[in-house]
Amino acid sequence: MFDSLSERLSRTIKNLRGQGRLTEDNIKETLRDVRMALLEADVALPVVRDFVDRVKQQAVGQDVMTSLSPGQALIKIVNDELVKTMGEANEALNLNAQPPAVVLMAGLQGAGKTTTVGKLARLLQERHNKKVMVVSCDVYRPAAIKQLETLATQVVATFFPSEKEQQPVDIATAALEQARKQFMDVLLVDTAGRLHIDEEMMAEIQQIHAAVNPVETLFVVDSMTGQDAANTAKAFNEALELTGVVLTKTDGDARGGAALSIRQITGKPIKFMGAGEKIDALEPFYPDRLASRILGMGDVLSLVEEAERSMDKEKAAKLAKKVQKGKSFDFNDLKDQLEQMMNMGGLGSLMDKLPGMGDLPANVKDKVNDNEIKRMVAIIQSMTPKERAFPDLIKGSRKRRIAAGSGMRVQDVNKLIKQQMQMRKMMKKMAGGGMMKMMRAMKGKMPGMGF
Repeated sequence: MFDSLSERLSRTIKNLRGQGRLTEDNIKETLRDVRMALLEADVALPVVRDFVDRVKQQAVGQDVMTSLSPGQALIKIVNDELVKTMGEANEALNLNAQPPAVVLMAGLQGAGKTTTVGKLARLLQERHNKKVMVVSCDVYRPAAIKQLETLATQVVATFFPSEKEQQPVDIATAALEQARKQFMDVLLVDTAGRLHIDEEMMAEIQQIHAAVNPVETLFVVDSMTGQDAANTAKAFNEALELTGVVLTKTDGDARGGAALSIRQITGKPIKFMGAGEKIDALEPFYPDRLASRILGMGDVLSLVEEAERSMDKEKAAKLAKKVQKGKSFDFNDLKDQLEQMMNMGGLGSLMDKLPGMGDLPANVKDKVNDNEIKRMVAIIQSMTPKERAFPDLIKGSRKRRIAAGSGMRVQDVNKLIKQQMQMRKMMKKMAGGGMMKMMRAMKGKMPGMGF
């Protein structure tokens, strides 16, 4: 997401190098490029105009601090204005109500409402320790009810059964009654979508809204529809009092126009962002972190939080002890590290959050993919337990057997062995105070690193 916008903005701001002050003349062309970058990202025209005017107002005549270049000063202004445009800070779900707190999901067909209900149920249970019930009021789409039942089983949420012969309002009312009886904390109500906004659909969802009185009414929208997503959200908000928006399919949207338009057009906050089909691919929306990613500065906070949730702390502690004792880093350790990386969303997700990754050439980015990790794991799985524990045993005939067993070439096995040897050497250096030596050596090469 935002790949093209990040690239354009980074290139544009670099053009200000060598200037001593931000003036109307030297930022005129830069702002024109910023405007074009936003329009190409499918941001709504009124939002673009307002954004560029605010940046210009803040930037013109600003003295550049001695520690900053004009480009860096403008990045700070653009970053602040991006955060304002997207909503200042994350707005969490307001579940402070007499249980069960009802969350109503609305949106057009194909936006990913049902999948989002499953993802949200998982997030509320795992991160907020809530007892969640889900119900489908979609009696029109074939297999919609069955799909939600499957997702509920997957995330271990309570599913309230419904039939396509029932009235949607009756289903929602019965589910609310059952949720009360079972002392549920949250009831997630999945409603029917249509291919376009129509009066019949709006009337039905208004009836459901009146019957269950939700504390949150979330509009689920496909981010790939760009500024149309903002316009659809606005139309829904006029018929139904929305409390927030969930952006879906952000992994397939390289432009990001929806994220930058929705808040300003609807006045409603984006509360969650979905990226991918996996059931854990739903994250709270943080405007400040996203602005940082757009400008190529990464999102280290989200990366740390992801690591906290995904990493096996016991395995990490064992590896740390092993390294401290000077024991060898073997293929079992390497396999654990690779699998934990995949649990954190894979290489693509990690690169997206690391600072400076936006400056990498496109051909380098294309080579970084999760298939490489899967191939490495496949090679390790073709080794015997003894070979994994004692990598030095792997010679000619063993290499050929491992390559054949994993469907790879002997060159691939050699490459992996070389990588493991390099990691083993690095781990040896870290043992016995070597870590501090490495840091001191790095300090001279990396400005700003003080220990």
